Amino acid sequence: MSEEARERLLARRRALEEEQRLDEEGRKPVTLDQESVGRLSRMDALQVQAMAQALDRRREQEKLRIDAALRRIEEGDYGFCLECGEAIAEKRLEHDPAATHCIGCAR
Repeated sequence: MSEEARERLLARRRALEEEQRLDEEGRKPVTLDQESVGRLSRMDALQVQAMAQALDRRREQEKLRIDAALRRIEEGDYGFCLECGEAIAEKRLEHDPAATHCIGCAR
């Protein structure tokens, strides 16, 4: 179970890193040169940049969750609720291998 989870976690982490690499263009600073970019285009570029940065922050948070799950696998604590210590349902871990809480404590 934990080896399968480990592989899924590593695959998801690689996918997140690839998404970040592909989205680098959207996070670049917006040029303020009004002659090359109109005001509305610049505003649109700023909005795209803000959305890309927010998405990047969410990806970083997910990578931290994945890293924590990988540590729990290495330490032998994977699959147990951090709140109550009970086993997390297998179906829950299949859905989200980085889950940290059982369904009762996650509410």
